[in-house]
Amino acid sequence: MFSENNDVDRVAQETLKLRKSNGRQFALWFGALILGGVLGYLGIAPLNEFFNFVASVFTRLFQFIAVPTIALAVITTLASLGAKKQTGRIFAHAVTYTILTTTAAAAVGLLLYIAIAPGNLPAEIVGKGAADVPQKLGALSYYDHILSVVPNNVLQPFIAGNVLSVLLIAAAVGLGLAYCPESENKAVLLKGIYGLQELLFTLIRGLLWALPAGILAFAAQLSAQIEAGIIVGALGKYTAVVLGGNLIQFAVVLPLFMLLRGVNPWQVFKKMSPALAVALFTKSSAATLPVTMASAEKNLKVNPTVSRFVLPICTTVNMNGCAAFILVTSLFVLQNAGFHLTTGAMISWLVVSVLAAVGNAGVPMGCYFLTLSLMSSVGAPIGLMGVILPIYGIIDMVETAENVWSDSSVCAMTDHDLAAEYVETAPATA
Repeated sequence: MFSENNDVDRVAQETLKLRKSNGRQFALWFGALILGGVLGYLGIAPLNEFFNFVASVFTRLFQFIAVPTIALAVITTLASLGAKKQTGRIFAHAVTYTILTTTAAAAVGLLLYIAIAPGNLPAEIVGKGAADVPQKLGALSYYDHILSVVPNNVLQPFIAGNVLSVLLIAAAVGLGLAYCPESENKAVLLKGIYGLQELLFTLIRGLLWALPAGILAFAAQLSAQIEAGIIVGALGKYTAVVLGGNLIQFAVVLPLFMLLRGVNPWQVFKKMSPALAVALFTKSSAATLPVTMASAEKNLKVNPTVSRFVLPICTTVNMNGCAAFILVTSLFVLQNAGFHLTTGAMISWLVVSVLAAVGNAGVPMGCYFLTLSLMSSVGAPIGLMGVILPIYGIIDMVETAENVWSDSSVCAMTDHDLAAEYVETAPATA
């Protein structure tokens, strides 16, 4: 009895210590965000140059660690679970929530588009915008986009950072290991892979320790750009529809999903805030993945079996912000081109936007390039995409934060749903 009381007291003390640590961590990140914004707004050239350098260093580090994180997480999870029933359950829950939340995001964007009804831009503005459209991308078809996902060698996807191709390779290797006959060679190979993953998570913890410096630099960089007038929201109603749809999805729809499943959205938001901050500034859900996984496992206490399987997949297929952007932008471009947008046509584009978002890679400006390809494939004039380009920096930031918030929500709901079903040994926690 005395031993049991000691155990309860020890757990309570550890829980209290963890809460205090998370609280200090959140305050430090928020303070870095505010301080960086103030310093960037001062417009001190040498200081801004230094912040740009620090931001570039952190962006490179995130990109460096993102691809191996995706590959090793998927390989180890599939190798340990294989074709077991638990794998199917986790995958089914993740895909179901992904489809539901992504469709909801596109629907919110469509309703806002109908309600706000952005008008047409003057033809001369659209014509000038054509000069800003990347010419090579204007000729791409959606088939080209799909074909680029299929790898033709092992190294190129890792070198190019092609997230979808890396995911395909990792899934193939993981399933291959799961179905391999038990042997000494397989055991040695798995030990080596798990060792690499432990090393990777050690590097991620080091990156998280230094993250306040990165947040300060990112915030200063953005503040300096706004103060200099580089980022300007000039398209009014269109911008309001895109950003408004993202914010409604972020603050209303996704929390409602979690509440309906018995998950506390505020706790998820607070504990996943490091990942959301990184996503906002890196504009890449793939680059944010190491922080997302670390936050889910360390702060949110998600079972590694779930987090290391769901989050890499969600990074590539769960694109709430992208679905809303593709739909709203496609309708805006088609409307300005003189296409008649009936209710049926709008619903058809809603379906297209959801499917396209699922196939989009979590890289900076991925949604913009994909929308450009879609518009080119249907023969719509793409000059308007050049007009949108100058303000896409802000849109991409909000979209990416929403994407990572949706990934976090799907992971938390899946973990909550399957908490009583964990009968297998989880992957080793770093």
